[in-house]
Amino acid sequence: MITEKRNKGNKGEKAVVKFLKKNKFRIITLNYTEKTGEIDIIAEDKNYIIFVEVKTRQEGQMLEPRFSVDYKKRMRILRTSNIFLQKHRTDKQPRFDIAEVIVNSKGKMSINYLENAFQQEGKYAAF
Repeated sequence: MITEKRNKGNKGEKAVVKFLKKNKFRIITLNYTEKTGEIDIIAEDKNYIIFVEVKTRQEGQMLEPRFSVDYKKRMRILRTSNIFLQKHRTDKQPRFDIAEVIVNSKGKMSINYLENAFQQEGKYAAF
């Protein structure tokens, strides 16, 4: 059974995929999962392999969606991206983006796309 929250999240991810394609990104995979965690979207352009975390929220919430990508979540993304890069070699520089999807009361979505939203940290500082 798909919850309302998961359904909203799926719609947000689809909107971000459309946004990325429109902006000349090639989608590599969606919902990449390892035991360390999940990455919503993995895409690439000519210079970067991009790991995108999508956060979908209703308009009018106190905190911006990006703030829910805390240290623990970033570490899960970094560990998971490291596994992906070990399995799928590339010369491209990894980048970590956050896509904030805001849904208004009429269901219309807007995307605030944050490139390079966080950096590789700790033992994941270099691939």
